[in-house]
Amino acid sequence: MGLKMHAKSDSDVTSMDASSPPRSPRPPIYYVQSPSHDGEKTPYGSSPYASPPHYRCSPIHHSRESSTSRYSASLKNHRNMAAWKRIQLRGEDEDEDEDDGLEAQNEWSKGHARVYFACCALLAFVVLFTVFSLILWAASLPYKPEIVVKDMVFEYFNVQSGMDRSGVPTDMLTVNSTVRISFRNPAKFFGVHVTATPLELHYYQLKLATGHVEKFYQKRKSRRTVVAVVIANQVPLYGAVPSFSGAKSHLPSVSVPLNLTFVMRSRAYILGKLVKPKFYRSINCEVTFKGNRLGKSISLKNSCIYRE
Repeated sequence: MGLKMHAKSDSDVTSMDASSPPRSPRPPIYYVQSPSHDGEKTPYGSSPYASPPHYRCSPIHHSRESSTSRYSASLKNHRNMAAWKRIQLRGEDEDEDEDDGLEAQNEWSKGHARVYFACCALLAFVVLFTVFSLILWAASLPYKPEIVVKDMVFEYFNVQSGMDRSGVPTDMLTVNSTVRISFRNPAKFFGVHVTATPLELHYYQLKLATGHVEKFYQKRKSRRTVVAVVIANQVPLYGAVPSFSGAKSHLPSVSVPLNLTFVMRSRAYILGKLVKPKFYRSINCEVTFKGNRLGKSISLKNSCIYRE
């Protein structure tokens, strides 16, 4: 029965179409196809009522997405350019740091090279100067001073009775004599400074008289005669020289063997005081005192022994 109520005849439909006013045509709707997630596409012209759920139909939404995409792309490009500039600046900084490091390393190498060359030059100078000094020292050795004790003169000789400082009676000796020494410097390029130890006159082990030589400077290739005074003043004998006992009564008959000893020291200064060759000469002369030659020269040219 219900079926009968809803069923319409063809005549009813016709009458309804005829009585209803005419309708205006629906404007066409355009759809923008958005890419689907599964890669499927629907051709244009499909029915809007049959459009799948993964298509977007809003033109406003599409414009927003387009502007967002363009903004995202420009922002990405800006970020890429900023990153590229940072990389480029970092590379330039690294290049500058590397250049600074190389420059500092070169300066360090140059500084060490200068120090090395300075040390080498100083060492070479020291070696050359040492060699040169040794050459000068070796060259000066053959130029030894020539020393000759020429003679000795006893000007005063006296033996008399007396007492020593402690009051013991004994014979007392007084002597006044001079010694002449010839000194020659044969060196061609330096002078010498000359000194001498005290001259000592001995009777065996007993020292009777002493004297000294004034220090002096001898020029190159020159000669001089040095005079030294040897004296004794009230020297106690304590009976050690029996030959002097006759000197109190008969001096010309006295003959006593004596020894004269001393050391001559010569020093040269070459190159200031850097090269200082030294020449030592130990001299021992045998002297025979004779009372009959008092005041006369006693030759010692062949009576002396010279040792270096």
